Amino acid sequence: MASCNANWSVAAMLLMTIGARAQGVVATPVGSDLTFRLGPDDVIAIRAIEAEEISDKQIRIGADGYINLPTVGRLKAAGLTVEEVQAEIVNRLKRWVVNPDVSVTLMETKSQPVTVMGAVKAPGVLQLQGRKTLVEVLSQAGGPRDDAGYTVTIMRKKESGPLPLPGAREDSTGIYTAADVSLEAVMDARDPAANIQILPNDVISVPKAEMVYVIGEVLKPGGIALGDQKTVTALQAVSIANGLSKTAKATEAKILRLTPGSLTRSELPVNLKQMLAGKTGDVQLQADDILYVPNSVRKDLGMKTLEALAGTGTTGAIYRIP
Repeated sequence: MASCNANWSVAAMLLMTIGARAQGVVATPVGSDLTFRLGPDDVIAIRAIEAEEISDKQIRIGADGYINLPTVGRLKAAGLTVEEVQAEIVNRLKRWVVNPDVSVTLMETKSQPVTVMGAVKAPGVLQLQGRKTLVEVLSQAGGPRDDAGYTVTIMRKKESGPLPLPGAREDSTGIYTAADVSLEAVMDARDPAANIQILPNDVISVPKAEMVYVIGEVLKPGGIALGDQKTVTALQAVSIANGLSKTAKATEAKILRLTPGSLTRSELPVNLKQMLAGKTGDVQLQADDILYVPNSVRKDLGMKTLEALAGTGTTGAIYRIP
C-alpha cells in the first residue's frame, strides 16, 4: 500500500502545465480568453495610440457592469469578452479617429469566484479565467491533501443551470444543486465525464477522510483514510503498515476506541499473534480507532501519549485503501 502522494501521481503529471496561478490581484496582464466574459469589479487596461485621454489606463468595471471613458462614453462591459469590448471602443472612436489602434487587456478578475474548501492544500476563493474544469480548479487550490476523503462535492446555484452529473440533488436551502463524484477517479483521469466545467459561484468541497491509526511496533506507522464505504481490519491495518517489527509484543496489542458520547477511550485487547495464526477471528476497525502494538522490552505507553502520537502527525504517512 502506497501513501496518498503516490495516488495523486497521475494527476500531478496531468496538471504540470496548469501551474499555480495567483488569486485576486495580479501584477501582470492575465491575458484574454474568448470564453471569458467580463463582470463587475474586473479590471481592464486600454491602450489607444490616437486617444491619449483613455490610453494606458486601468479601469475597474462598475457594479452595474459599465465603464465610463472620455470620448468613448458609457459602455457596458459586463457580459462581453475582452475582444468585444475592444471592438466596441474601436467602433466608437471611428467618429473621431481614422482606423483607431486599440488594445484591451484583462488585468484582474474578481467577477467569477469559485469557493474551494476542505482538505485541499490552499482552500479559499479562486477566480475563474476562461473555461476551467474541476481538476484544474482543484489544482489551483494546491490539490487534495493526503488526508482528503474519497469524494468531492460540487454545489451550483440553481440559476446557473443543472449540474451535469448523475445523482444531482437539491440542497436543503433550495438555492443550490449538489452532486458527489469520486475524487480519485477524477484526479487519476479514470472518469473524464465527472471532470465537469466549473462555473462562477460554484462551491467545491473536499471532506477530510475518517481515519484509523496504526502506531507502535509496526514498520511504517501511520494513518489509514477511510470513507466512501472503505473499511479495514486489524490485520489489514498491520499489513498496510508493512507488518510488525521484530520487537513487537503481538500478543498484547490493543485497540483504543472512543466511547460514544465521550472523549474517553476504552481499551480492547487484540492478540495479533493468534489472528495471524488463524486461531482467532480478525477485528473490524472503526473511525478514530488507534491500533497500538506495544514493544516487548520497553514500558507500555500511557493513553494520553498514544492519543498524542495519533493526533499530532508523528504517526508517519497517511495510507489510502485501493
